[in-house]
Order: sequence, then C-alpha cells, then structure tokens
Amino acid sequence: MVLTLFLLLLQPSIQGEFLTLSPITSVAEVATSSSTEASEAAVRSLSSELTRLIRSPGWRGDNWSVLVVSLDRGDTIYSHQPDLPLAPASNLKLYTTAAGLYYLGPEFRYSTYLMTDAPLEGGVLDGDLVLYGTGDPTLSDRFHESKTAIWESFADSLTALGISEIRGDIVGDGSYFVGRGSGEGWQESYVNASYAALSGALSYNDNLVTLHIRPGEEAGWRPSIQYLPGGEGIALVNEARTVPAGQRTRIVVTRAGYDGPIVVRGQIALGSQGLWRRVPVADPARFAAAVFREILLSRGIVVHGGVRAIDDPKESPVSGRSVFAPAFEDQLPLRVLAIHQSPPLQEILRIINHRSDNLYADVVLRTVGRVVTGQGSFEGGALAVHYMIGCETGEDPASLEIYDGSGLSAANRSDARTMIRLLSYMSESPMWESYWATLPTAGTSEGLRRMHRTRAERNLRAKTGTIDRVSALSGYVVSANGERLAFSIISNNVPSTWRAKRIEDAIGARLASFTRPAHSPPLAHSPATSAGSSAEASQVVDRGGATKGGEYRIRRGDTLDGIAKRYRTTVGALRAANPGIEPRRLLPGTTIVIPE
Repeated sequence: MVLTLFLLLLQPSIQGEFLTLSPITSVAEVATSSSTEASEAAVRSLSSELTRLIRSPGWRGDNWSVLVVSLDRGDTIYSHQPDLPLAPASNLKLYTTAAGLYYLGPEFRYSTYLMTDAPLEGGVLDGDLVLYGTGDPTLSDRFHESKTAIWESFADSLTALGISEIRGDIVGDGSYFVGRGSGEGWQESYVNASYAALSGALSYNDNLVTLHIRPGEEAGWRPSIQYLPGGEGIALVNEARTVPAGQRTRIVVTRAGYDGPIVVRGQIALGSQGLWRRVPVADPARFAAAVFREILLSRGIVVHGGVRAIDDPKESPVSGRSVFAPAFEDQLPLRVLAIHQSPPLQEILRIINHRSDNLYADVVLRTVGRVVTGQGSFEGGALAVHYMIGCETGEDPASLEIYDGSGLSAANRSDARTMIRLLSYMSESPMWESYWATLPTAGTSEGLRRMHRTRAERNLRAKTGTIDRVSALSGYVVSANGERLAFSIISNNVPSTWRAKRIEDAIGARLASFTRPAHSPPLAHSPATSAGSSAEASQVVDRGGATKGGEYRIRRGDTLDGIAKRYRTTVGALRAANPGIEPRRLLPGTTIVIPE
C-alpha cells in the first residue's frame, strides 16, 4: 500500500474519476489529512451519541449545559448549550476549593484562640473569657478523639496557668465573619436539615446539636430530651407525649426558621430506648461557648458568669480593635491564653469535594472573602472567585453567580463553559496536584461510587451535584487514546435526578472509551512551520505540545514511551537528548527536549 501510494505521488496529476494528487504532495501530508478526517469522524460519532443520551428521557422543559474539551489538543470534543447559565448545585464547590488553594494554599491552617482582656490575680480571672474563631470547621470528632476534645484541651491550658475561677462570661466571638450564615436562595426546608447548618467563624460540632429523646416515666408525661454534646440555652418546645408500651413511636422535630425554637411533636412509647435527631443550631458561636462552659465546670473551674455570643465586629474585644498597641488605646491589652490550629487546608478541601460537606465549603468561601476583600461573607468570597477566574483565564465570568460556597442555593449560576475555563486553568496551574487530590474517583468506595466496570472506573475524577430538580457532574477523564479531557455536565428542571445521573454516568463512560487517531504535530519542514523561523518552530506550543527539536512540558500520567510514540521517536532517542532523565520519575511541569 505504501509503495503504491509512493508511485502515485511520482506520477503527473490525473484528472477524471481518480484522486487528483499534486507531484509535490508528500506521504506525510496525505497521512495527516487521513488522520484528521478520521479524528473528525470520531468526534462526530461521539457528538451524536451524547446528544442522544441527553435527549433520551424525552422530558419537557429540561435544560442542559454540556461541554467537553481536550486539554492536550485544545479542541472541543462536544458542546451542548455551553453558555446557558444553570444552577450547578454542589459543582459550585469546584470554584470554592479552587479559590481556597489559590488564595490560601494547601498548607493554610485555621486558628482558634482562647483570649482575655481581664486582669488575672491569684488564680482568678476578673472578667470575660473569649473563644475567638477564624473559621475552623474541624472542631468536632471527625478530626479529634471526641466532640469535646478541643474544649478539654483549652480547660487544661487554663489549669496549667493556675486559673481556677472566672468571674465574667464565657463569650463565643464569631465576628471574624460578617453577614448571614445561610446562603441567599436556600429552601425553607433546609432549617431542619443536618446538611444545611449555618456557617460561622466559630463553628463547633458541625454546628449541629443532637437531641436524645426518651420516654417519660409514665404515660401522658412529656418525653425527656437531652442535648449532646451539650449546649445550655438552646430554645426548645416539647409538645410530644409518652404513650403506653406497645404503641407506635412517632416523633417529628421541626423549626420554622434558623432563629426559631426547636419543636418536638408526636409520641414515644414506654420502654423505648429512645431516638436521636440532629438539628442545626441557631447561634453557632453561642453553642460553642455553652459547651465550653460546661467543660470548664466539669474540670472544677468556677464560672460565675453566663454564656453570650458576639457577631458584630464593633462589639468584639478582638475584631473591634483598630490597633493592637496598648499604648495607643484605653482598653486593657489582650492576652492569648491558648491556641488551637486546624489540620492543613488540603484535608479540609478533600472533605468538601469527596463528601460534599456544605458547612466546610461555606466556611472556606467566607474565609477567602475575609482574606481577599476584608469581608468574611459570601459576597466577599464571590468577588474573590470572579477576580481569580478573570485574572487567570482572561475572561469575565459574567454568567457566574455565587450566593454560597456549597451550591445549596438555587440562585447560584454557572454555565459549562465557565466551569471548563476553571478546570482548564487548574490543570495547568501550580495547584494542580493539590486540586486533583481533592476530587473523588469513579468506581471507588471512598470516592465517586458510580461507573463501576466501565473504562471510567479508577480513571474519571469529578464532583457531583444535586439539589431539587438539579444534577451536575464536572471533572476530568482520560480517553482510551490517552487524551486528558475536561468535562462539565449541568442539568436543571429534570423530573428525576436519578435518571439524570445515569445519563452523566453514560457520558463519563463513553468519554473514557473515546478514541481517535494520534495527533501529529507539524514536521519541521512542513508548510505549517516553514513560514516561521526555526526559533519559532522550536517553541512550546498547544499547552505542552512540541515540534521535533522543540520542548515538551510533562503532564501528569505521561510516560517516555507514550511521548516517544506521540512524536514518532524512540525512548532511547529521548533519553539521549535528555541526559539524567529518570523514566519512572517524570515530574509534571518540567520540560524535555524532543529530538530531531
């Protein structure tokens, strides 16, 4: 076949029913043309399949914004209304975690302070003891041996300082953040949902209190209700009753709003072991201070005052200070009695994307807002995200609307194109390894428990998203021919999010099995490069691609064998052109020379 083609190339051009070939047409040009046509055919076939999948349910009024691009070739693999702004649900966490890495870094740690401005004499603190938070969401038994371990450690610090009596209040200071702890556009039902706790600068036990509800001593009595891990002063209305043994237990725990009392209704049978309900607390800072006071008392430290919370920075002994030099103000100097530091931000971000933790995400966005704009609010965080995307992609994300960090708000908006801009930037950024590590992997028990026994299993990494009539999946996958693909699938007004997720899974599996002919970069003397200088021909092109004699930027997952095949050379030639290279330790981001 090759010989026949070579002979044809030597003949004059023949008109008529035969293919017209110019005498100067090269084998490489014909091969490249054939490869391009095959590649385009593969993309057309994929596009038809994905469109059929999206339309398969036959729903009326559903909206989809879908975009798939090749990070290696820079071209679009599939596009369906990519500029249609839709509610992204928890896919918004991809923006939140990216901003956390961008502005704070993976090693950032939150600090929680035990402070006072009261005089200390003879073991007596003659004033208030302040718990000051800067946003740490990890003060729970998820990271520590018990729910109260942090407060016990603080109590031990006071004992070590000789403090045995506190004459003032225990103050929970959450003034490092400002604004509401719930996102604009949250549904009314969220007030009773454990996954929708209010975020705060002083957050404790995921800002949830557990109610242990047990029957009263006799039928007709009110059930007993215990708070765990504690929290004196939580408003509760007990309208339930105890019924004779053998009757059915039916208990409902509700509230009308975050600032309203918890209401317990229904009945519980005598002899029942009781039941448990987790409920968001109305005032996270006060909740933390209340439990801390109980721990102090249990450790033998006398507390004369009560519990109160501060949310307004102007009322805070910490946030309200314009200067911290005692010589220039009338206030007593602040003293830090103990400090607790959180785990690195990297671990927090992994929980956000792996477990889709809404509280953690909301806190991170508000932290970004505080650090970047000086305002620890959702609005401040949204401004910081817009600035990041605009600076790093050169595009104004006009369609991106952010009202929380978690994606719970139905008012949030993103289109697939803006999501792909984010994913593309992160794949080339210095934060790539950290970002990649936060994403769940398909087909694994600790990751994305979907797409088992497909080519997406242990390949595709993506963030899910679900709220009422909304489903989304965005992330990365490697195709069958080794291309890195970034994809975003966002659907709204879907009657069944379960069905929408099956479509997402089918798309993910199909992208993982997608293949097309290898991309052949222009040769040094081909028409594509002959017009430019030799210096231009040797520059890095197409996000890491290279010409022969140029440089190639190594990406995650690259092997010398794969690079050699891509550029029609050998592993030996690559090693000769790059002395000291370690084939088994190719570092992403470094460059190697592609031999002539």
